Amino acid sequence: MEPAKKLTYTEAEYLEMERKASFKSEFFAGEIFAMAGAGLNHNTIVGNTFGIIWTFLKGKPCRIFPSDLRVKVDKSGLYTYPDLSIVCGKPVLMDDKFDTLLNPVVLIEVLSKSTEDYDKGSKFSFYRQIESLQEYILISSESPKMEKFKKLETGNWLFSESREGTDFLIESIDCVLELNEVYSGVDWRADAS
Repeated sequence: MEPAKKLTYTEAEYLEMERKASFKSEFFAGEIFAMAGAGLNHNTIVGNTFGIIWTFLKGKPCRIFPSDLRVKVDKSGLYTYPDLSIVCGKPVLMDDKFDTLLNPVVLIEVLSKSTEDYDKGSKFSFYRQIESLQEYILISSESPKMEKFKKLETGNWLFSESREGTDFLIESIDCVLELNEVYSGVDWRADAS
């Protein structure tokens, strides 16, 4: 008996299926990966962070988008859905469907137990290939902590973190995130996924 063949798809096949799907999937190297749902704390943190940044950006030349806007990493062919994406200036979209962003300046992911290793490892490796990307923000859903990778002029990335009691600056848009606002309403007893 032969082992089952792994199904592979083209980018065009993935996009055709994804645009009709009722759930989100990532795509890389011909494979499609269904994305898991998020828990209460994750959604609270994403909602709070979106609200803070959206309010700050009103009237400015930058915009924030929630996770329904797909991002493509051109160099690797990864299609993914960051929790939040920020664009300054005109959004560059892949095609006339207006659902795949190519030029984020800031990407924000809320970490869960199941995604933390991927978000900090392989995914960040892919994200670093996006030429427009200036900052990558990671927000913990298990404790009040944020981490930031900031791209330097040399092309290297500088790491910094903020813990309880300190504010956090997204330098690319000059927006301060106060931890108590980001984590407002989070129930630490709830499942942090």
